[in-house]
Amino acid sequence: MGIFDGLPVPSDKSYLRDELARIDESWAVARFDSLPHVVHILTSKDRETDVLLLKEQSDVVEEVVDEVVHAYHGGFNKAIQNYSQILRLFSESTEKLGDLKHDLAEAKRSLGTRNKQLHQLWYRSVTLRHIIALLDQIEGIAKVPSRIEKLIADKQFYAAIQVYLQSSLMLEREGLQTVGALQDVRSELTKLRGALFFKILDDLHAHLYNRGEYSSVASSIYERDDDVPTTTAVAASRMSSQPLSRRTRTLKGDSQFGVRGLTNGSHRTSSIEEGSSFDGHDEDSVEHDEATDSKLLSHQLPPWLSDSTPDEFIEAVRKSDDPLHVKYLQTLVQCLCMLGKVAAAGAIICQKLRPTIHEIIISKIKAHMETRNLSKFACSQGDQTVAAGLHFVKGQPEAYRLSKEKPQNGISNSGTHLAVSPVSPLMVPGGKAQAAAKDLLDSILDTIVKIFENHVVIGELFELKASQHDINTPKSLPTNVNWNIDSEASQVTGGYTISYPLTVLQSECQQLICEILRATPEAASADAAAQTAKGAKKASKKDKRNAPEDGLTFTFRFTDATISISNQGADLIRQGWGKKAPNSSQEGYGSAAVLPEQGIYLAASVYRPVLQFTDKITSMLPKKHSQLVIDGLLTFTENFVKDHLLPTMFVDYRKGVQQAISSAAAFRPRAHTTTYTPTVEKGRPILQGLLAIDLLAKEVLGWAQAMPKFATDLVKYVQTFLERTFERCRTSYMEAVLEKLSYRLIGRHDIEKLMRLDPASACLPALLGHSVSHSEAVGSDVELCELFLSLPSIKQDNLIRDDNKLILLASLSDSLEYVADSIERLGQAVPRAASQSEDNSRNQATSPRNLASFADEYRKLATDCLKVLRVEMQLETVFHLQEMTNREYLEDEDAEEPDDFVISLTSQITRRDEGMAPFISGEKRNYVFGGICGIAANASIKALADMRSINLFGVQQICRNTIALEQAMAAIPYIDGESVQQNLDRVRTYFELLNMPFEALLAFIAEHDQMFTPTEYSNLLKVNVPGRDTPTDAQSRLSEILSH
Repeated sequence: MGIFDGLPVPSDKSYLRDELARIDESWAVARFDSLPHVVHILTSKDRETDVLLLKEQSDVVEEVVDEVVHAYHGGFNKAIQNYSQILRLFSESTEKLGDLKHDLAEAKRSLGTRNKQLHQLWYRSVTLRHIIALLDQIEGIAKVPSRIEKLIADKQFYAAIQVYLQSSLMLEREGLQTVGALQDVRSELTKLRGALFFKILDDLHAHLYNRGEYSSVASSIYERDDDVPTTTAVAASRMSSQPLSRRTRTLKGDSQFGVRGLTNGSHRTSSIEEGSSFDGHDEDSVEHDEATDSKLLSHQLPPWLSDSTPDEFIEAVRKSDDPLHVKYLQTLVQCLCMLGKVAAAGAIICQKLRPTIHEIIISKIKAHMETRNLSKFACSQGDQTVAAGLHFVKGQPEAYRLSKEKPQNGISNSGTHLAVSPVSPLMVPGGKAQAAAKDLLDSILDTIVKIFENHVVIGELFELKASQHDINTPKSLPTNVNWNIDSEASQVTGGYTISYPLTVLQSECQQLICEILRATPEAASADAAAQTAKGAKKASKKDKRNAPEDGLTFTFRFTDATISISNQGADLIRQGWGKKAPNSSQEGYGSAAVLPEQGIYLAASVYRPVLQFTDKITSMLPKKHSQLVIDGLLTFTENFVKDHLLPTMFVDYRKGVQQAISSAAAFRPRAHTTTYTPTVEKGRPILQGLLAIDLLAKEVLGWAQAMPKFATDLVKYVQTFLERTFERCRTSYMEAVLEKLSYRLIGRHDIEKLMRLDPASACLPALLGHSVSHSEAVGSDVELCELFLSLPSIKQDNLIRDDNKLILLASLSDSLEYVADSIERLGQAVPRAASQSEDNSRNQATSPRNLASFADEYRKLATDCLKVLRVEMQLETVFHLQEMTNREYLEDEDAEEPDDFVISLTSQITRRDEGMAPFISGEKRNYVFGGICGIAANASIKALADMRSINLFGVQQICRNTIALEQAMAAIPYIDGESVQQNLDRVRTYFELLNMPFEALLAFIAEHDQMFTPTEYSNLLKVNVPGRDTPTDAQSRLSEILSH
């Protein structure tokens, strides 16, 4: 763009723009130099042309100038007029300024004559104004005491301290120090400082233990009221910034433990709850709205600061998101810092801590006792109303009738428990004493946790203030104290640190636990060594009611932290507070009035509450104090369990196990029903010794579930008891089967293998789920029969002739199986303890057996009992039927009764079946007696080879024997009748072949060559049958038929 583009050139003279564009811009520079142009023309060859060109350009410029002048003529005229007016105004102003200077000079000359008088008047006016202001201040200071008293009465402590500090500063000003009328005010302010300190300390003490107006517990009480009256709704909203949602109050109110240092804005919040899951869309939306409202309310000015003058602290409190009770504690600590009384307050808090905690625990126990009494009274009233008119049943008192009632099996589980258990029914895992101890300790430890939350807030604020400046000198007051900034925090805070309340709280909890456990804690004061030495010289004379069980003495106890109290704090303790404190050395909490029973076994109920308490405390503590928790109450409880409870438990339960298995009735079968019942509750006749062992094992594993960390040790105890019981059961088993043929046979490897292949063995406890093919089953049955029949002649001494021993084996088998099933269930429920990792690191050869291995051993012994019973009945059958050999069956008349040995066998089968029926299930009865028919059939057929002769009546006699045996077997329930009939029909068919002529017999053999073996067919021809013609070549002809 050119420099002449903006000129106002008319459109009809647009050529001027083109002409201007041709003019070199060098003509329009600010510092025009004509010399180059003159030299150019003078040196030009065609000077006239160049001059003419310059002239034309000059004309164009003049014409453009004319157009510009024409276009801006009006503006030029107006500007000239304005400049003329301005020049005129400047001229008039100059004249007026000259007149003003003249007038000022005249005034100066006039005032110079009265200068001294005016100065005196001004000084007098300033002095009078200062005097008036001073009098106003004196009047205001005179009203300060009454104003402070009013603020104290309204619990506006921060505002009262602000007024006090402001008034103290005013009294120290020059001019007021010599006013005699203010001496009374000074003395009143000094008294009010002490009164204000004690008021603040009282309120701080109340809020430390959740007894104050703004405590977290008090706030939650307001929140639990859904129907809040209108007059109290505003007050409740002012006192609690938490949402009023019923489902969120525990999460957002009581469970928020926050600590804030207001000087640096840091905030650390630890929650003792892991969280909560809510369902329901409507409630979630309501909770969100309430949380928003709560956040808005939390940023409003708290009511206790409503009369205070705004400053940095108040602004920090207003912006803070801490709970209401935390803000109030912060305000009280700030007040103590402003008064310079932190050390004194810390010393008094330390001095009052133990008696207060002791009192709180006692009050909680009394409240528990009152609640329990009320509930008992309500229950008794309800029971009396319901039971009215029903006290007597059929002429007998109801209590008497109930005492006479017994379970169906005649064995009382509670009686068995009382007989063998080292603890009462109240003290067993899950008993009333255990539940009461856990509820009581949960309630007390929950209260202690909430109290410790407040102490954490105060302790961290004290530490924070101590690290910043001197907190024991009143703010803005002159002092001569030379405070050592590097002194220990405990001295700065009067001995109060976070570690001190934690130690005292755990110490009091330990004393309560010792009372519950009836353990005697020695070294009960800070001088633990001296106390212990004194106790060694002189035995402690305690009330027998509080004496420990079995002389147990537990000497571990927390000692109070050493307190360094300043002179100021000592003076204050000697004043009002120290006199009101109860005796801190008092002992006893009265827990015996709440608990049905006390003793060392309550440690199982103590362990879990202490563990939860430690987790909550750890979540609130700074890392530097974590060691106090590690060496605290949980360690004490674990050491107590490890060093005292577990050894005592092992000795007591070992004694109970010994009593259970060594009594005369422990292995005595008892049944009050004639049929088997599968459950103990309905009368399953488990041996009393094994039933007691099962109860003891469940009890010990119940302790393991209550104390998972010690589950490994307790499981070892159970394993020891089960191993001892197994040995006792093995002894009883051996007493019944020792030197008996059946016991020796089942121990043979070949017979044991064949019995495992028997299909009937599928019902055995140790072989459940074992499948066998049909061919293997048939072959094993035949081989077993051959083995039993090939034995030498069986004598009566080789058999178990005492039916009671057989019944014991049956009962022992069922009881062992019951205990094995119970052990297996218990093994699955045993908690995995952390200490099991040590066992996993051992070699497999040295690692202890688990409960499943004991269950397998018990099942194996139960199986051996059943095997002995089955083999014993088979041997009894062989023993009775061996009388068929080496005799002549030449009867003279038709058989009406079976042989005597068959009658003896059938009566024995019936008698033993009736004796075993209550003790083993139907399928196991089938297993015990199911092998009789097979062995009887084979024995009868094999006996023909040893008979000298037999006639028609003899064949009928043998058939009559088989019918009697079949009838006896059919009377046994669960017996496979089809198999019995099939086996005995085979015997009858075999012996009826003796009635056939020789040729007819050969024809039958030709058609049924697979029904019997060649040896059995051959025996049919060898025996002497009167009246049957047998050719000499009978055996050769038989061989010829069978060979085809």
